[in-house]
Amino acid sequence: MNSIEYALIVAGGKGTRIKSKLPKQFLELNGLPILIHTLEAFYRYSEKIRIILVLPEDDISIWNELCEKHSFNKPILLQKGGETRFQSVKHGLDKIEGSGLVAIHDGVRPLVSEDIIGASFRLAAVHQSAVAAVRLKESIRMTDQDNTKAVDRSKFRLIQTPQTFEINLIKQAYLQKEDPSMTDDASVAEKSGHVISLFEGSYENIKITTQEDLIVAEALMNSKLKT
Repeated sequence: MNSIEYALIVAGGKGTRIKSKLPKQFLELNGLPILIHTLEAFYRYSEKIRIILVLPEDDISIWNELCEKHSFNKPILLQKGGETRFQSVKHGLDKIEGSGLVAIHDGVRPLVSEDIIGASFRLAAVHQSAVAAVRLKESIRMTDQDNTKAVDRSKFRLIQTPQTFEINLIKQAYLQKEDPSMTDDASVAEKSGHVISLFEGSYENIKITTQEDLIVAEALMNSKLKT
């Protein structure tokens, strides 16, 4: 029997680093808000997926206006976020009842592919976790106040989303006390004692944080439209 698949989309950005008064998830990319592109990616993967969208309370009215403006009427379950990403994810997980798998994804990663989403669910069904990651392209150094030291980049990965888990596992992990060292869902699960399984993500699956990211995302999206 196939597991029920959920997507928990966390969109609590403020647009500070991108120098925008509008929260970055609502900025337009090729004529549509970034967040709508992200949600559409999951619906391209499966029309049956159950999506929970976590937004700051103050942003919900903006979201509703954008949905009306762009005629976006897909079935989304809205949830009010918390003060931190940890709290927002926890609130989103509270909306899920029963067992299955949940892909937790950044609302500002609009270029995630159906293949990446599908791989995350398939692997999580086997390993209970599946976290997208890519190899480093450039040399890196470890530094303190006085010295720097070259380290072997092959031992490191850049972590992306989706981060997909068996629902009961990740719900239990989010019952623990919030800790600043838990910067993503994988670190929350790991802190709770679970082994994290990585799989190959994509360099195109960028997180839009700065103005440069917006330019790159638009170029990548346009290149896909031409193929």
